[in-house]
Amino acid sequence: MAISANILVIDDEEVIRNACTQVLTRDSHRVKGAESGERGLAMMKQEVFNIVILDLVMPGLSGMDLLQRIREDFPDVLVIVITGYATVESAVEAMKGGAYDYIPKPFTPDALRMVVRRAVDKRELILKNIFLQEELKTKIGKVEIIGKSKPIQEVLKLVRKVAPTDSTVLITGESGTGKELIARTIHQISPRHQKPFVTVDCGALVETLFESELFGHVKGSFTGAVATKYGRFEIANGGSILFDEIGNIGPNIQANLLRAIEEKEITRVGSTRVIKVDVRIMAATNKDLRKEVKEGNFREDLLYRLQVVPINLPPLREWKEDIPLLAEYFVEKFSKKMKKPKKAISPRVMDKLCQYSWPGNVRELENTIERAIVLSDRETIELDDLFPSSPYSIHQKEPDPVGLKTLSEMEKEHIIRTLHILQGNKSKTAERLGIDRKTLRAKMKKYGID
Repeated sequence: MAISANILVIDDEEVIRNACTQVLTRDSHRVKGAESGERGLAMMKQEVFNIVILDLVMPGLSGMDLLQRIREDFPDVLVIVITGYATVESAVEAMKGGAYDYIPKPFTPDALRMVVRRAVDKRELILKNIFLQEELKTKIGKVEIIGKSKPIQEVLKLVRKVAPTDSTVLITGESGTGKELIARTIHQISPRHQKPFVTVDCGALVETLFESELFGHVKGSFTGAVATKYGRFEIANGGSILFDEIGNIGPNIQANLLRAIEEKEITRVGSTRVIKVDVRIMAATNKDLRKEVKEGNFREDLLYRLQVVPINLPPLREWKEDIPLLAEYFVEKFSKKMKKPKKAISPRVMDKLCQYSWPGNVRELENTIERAIVLSDRETIELDDLFPSSPYSIHQKEPDPVGLKTLSEMEKEHIIRTLHILQGNKSKTAERLGIDRKTLRAKMKKYGID
């Protein structure tokens, strides 16, 4: 996709402003002009500009004084100065004052395009570095969906249809069914695949800081805001953003998110300046949002905005025929990761894997295989490699979940089993279950788990 920027040209000569506007709008940039430094500052307080093209010689507030004000008040803006006399001294002075680059008068359209392109690339690099720092926290691996069963093929058929579009997607399903994986797949086969895919864990973020995480904040906007911060929307600009467990956000954030989706613009916390964003929205949840709407916990208009294309992921118990494929895939994955020889899965183990109900879905199966690869000292994975020394073992005979257990009972047992395996560590248990600590606490209270 073409990379565009919001550009402000500050020059007292109308012919220069018009020329810059004509050249740069042809390259898909959004360009506005200001005839003086004072007017330019006023415009920058109302709207976010990524790049400022600034004439050094102007009546009133001089270009050098304005450059200093911009560096102090808008440190994330890249400034390109116009040196009217092409003197090395003025260019050097401007660069020392914090200008990103300079261009001497008279300049050609190609020279202007080149210096602006460098500035755009620089800004993209800054945002990409921020994005990569966020990605390092999430240990992202290669996106690959395994499954030949009809339920999974139906999901993949829908994914291939929606990926080339910009339609908003709502992905629903139980914890561990692979909702984030589906969202990543949609992004990676879309026209936005070269731009960031940013995930917002709606259950992990503190609500008081949620707005700052989404929209960013300006320096001094609240206690602890020691510097201007890019929000997730800005980092994802041009790409896709996934709101994971969207059902956990409060009413105030819902209203602000709805506005951002509808108007495609945001405002940083502590600022009134509008920032235009081009982001593909996806959301995921294990909640019934229609039920949440009826109970007054979720905005109906936001639900309509999110579920333009709904994708529901079936639980693993509904496509058990793919369990052998998944198990073999995870064995190969973790054997390579741990630099161990690939192990075989014994027929007894495979039989039990296919019989088990998997209340934790694909994530539970993946964790089970990973644990077996870590603990097994043999060439073949046997039953006692799956849950050694645990009374909650996958190889125990299970009652028929349809005939004897409700889904709530199965969920309760799965939480108890996971807590036992992880020796009561709630943070690790929540992570293993694919939920946040707040949700885990609520479920433990619901089921009376101490």
